[in-house]
This record gives sequence, C-alpha cells and structure tokens, in this order.
Amino acid sequence: MRFAKLLDRLEPGDVLIVTKLDRLGRDAMDVSATVKKLASLGVRVHCLALGGVDLTSSAGTMTMHVLNAVAQFERDLLIERTQAGLARARAEGKTLGRPSRLNAQQKHAVRQALEAGATVAGLARQYGVSRQTIMRARGG
Repeated sequence: MRFAKLLDRLEPGDVLIVTKLDRLGRDAMDVSATVKKLASLGVRVHCLALGGVDLTSSAGTMTMHVLNAVAQFERDLLIERTQAGLARARAEGKTLGRPSRLNAQQKHAVRQALEAGATVAGLARQYGVSRQTIMRARGG
C-alpha cells in the first residue's frame, strides 16, 4: 500500500534508494518488473546491498538478469526435487494427498442414501463433512 503511494509520487529524474532488492517485490521476477517500470518512468533505482549499483544502468540490468537466472534455477531445482519425491513415494506405494474423510463403507452408504433420495446437505450434516465431500463420494 505504502509502496504504491511512493510509486505514484516518483517523477522522472528521481532516484529511489532501497536497502535490499526484496524491498522492491515478492520475488526476483517481480523486482525485475518493478525496476523496468520505474526505468520506463525515468526513475533510477539504487540498491545499497549491491554496493549502491543503479539497477537501471547496464551493470544493474546485468545484475538483475543474473539474479533472475539464479532465482529461476532455484525454482527449477525445487520443482525437480518435489517431482522426484512424489515419484519415489508413488513407487513405494504411499498414498498421496489428504486422507479421505469417509472410508469405503461410508462412501457406499452415501451413494445408497443419495439413490434413495437423501439430500447432499443432509448427508453432510449426518457424517460431519462438507457437501463437497459427499458430492465426491457420489462420484465413485
């Protein structure tokens, strides 16, 4: 909120000084977009944690590209490790995800009750679960 107000007050030729890059956005891509937006408005951005480099200069742009590449690399590694862990868990026969609130017998009873005319909301109250849980049980 305050950062948005600051952006509204900046004018061409101004210099925005930040202590660290994370003050400019949630992640490296967001920081890069913010710096590009400010540069297009004629505002220079200096980061003290990077030795006061002007992020809108050639050296600053290169620094931003390197930081973005490292951030993307870290995201890719995280995705690879997560996928490998999930594959290993599946191979070991582990069930993934949240455990079902209804066991197989209860799901069967829900399907029979629905066929007999019971309402989803009524069954949800009876079993102490959400209507969505009952609707999933209805499907199989």
